Amino acid sequence: MYTVWESDSLDWKGISAEEITRRVLDGVQPGSIVLMHNAAEHTPEALAGIIESLQADGYTLVPISELLLTGDYTIDTTGRQCPA
Repeated sequence: MYTVWESDSLDWKGISAEEITRRVLDGVQPGSIVLMHNAAEHTPEALAGIIESLQADGYTLVPISELLLTGDYTIDTTGRQCPA
């Protein structure tokens, strides 16, 4: 079972790199998809620290195509994909 962007960085709001980092690291859990925007002002400076922290905690970063279920699935009321 996987989730659809359950960790929202809110980077588009112009918040600091430190706040982006805190929001992501506090919200991430196994299977999380982290929503970030490539044109947000402070995302580039936050990204390296986020990646390093997640990897140090044992997370593996993968393309979204490896997280999303294909074939028969349903989406529950929390937005989670569930095998049919």
